[in-house]
Amino acid sequence: MPAQDETGLMMFPPLRAGWSRRGEPAEVHISGWNARRVIFGTMNLMTGTRLFLPRPKGRAGDFQAFLEEIRGHYRGWRVALLLDSDPGHTAKASVRAAEGMTLLWLPKRSPELNPMDTPWGQGKDVIAANKQYATIDEQVDRFLSHLTSLSGPEALHTSGVLSNDFWLRPTLSKKFCGHA
Repeated sequence: MPAQDETGLMMFPPLRAGWSRRGEPAEVHISGWNARRVIFGTMNLMTGTRLFLPRPKGRAGDFQAFLEEIRGHYRGWRVALLLDSDPGHTAKASVRAAEGMTLLWLPKRSPELNPMDTPWGQGKDVIAANKQYATIDEQVDRFLSHLTSLSGPEALHTSGVLSNDFWLRPTLSKKFCGHA
């Protein structure tokens, strides 16, 4: 069973650290305009296998393109997709594009329940925080390289799936990952 989520990367870096003299504002040097990319991703909760698709935007059509990537990757497998209720996910055309997949909806406003949330944040801390790249595409490439460099077990560990306290542990079973 793969968990799905998306995250945005911005050309302007998230500032996590900095310094200035006491009582003086810190100077933050930023150049260019704030380009953006949205990274769609899934992680198989049994194996840690991940699939990513960068897109210029995060709209319903972009999500539907990612569903096609998922369908191609899991060809011949029953797919139960764990996802949040983002408007792009719940759009009628998106639900139609997911035909044949079982959609398991997370509660609204519960990003902590999505196993993809922690790897996204840790990847941004390592790759994007306090750094501005020459291009947004360079940043996306480094971000994806970092995430794909994790082995399956490392990705599952990082996301908390291997924890005895993982909220979905009692219901994880091979029935969601077996052949159709």
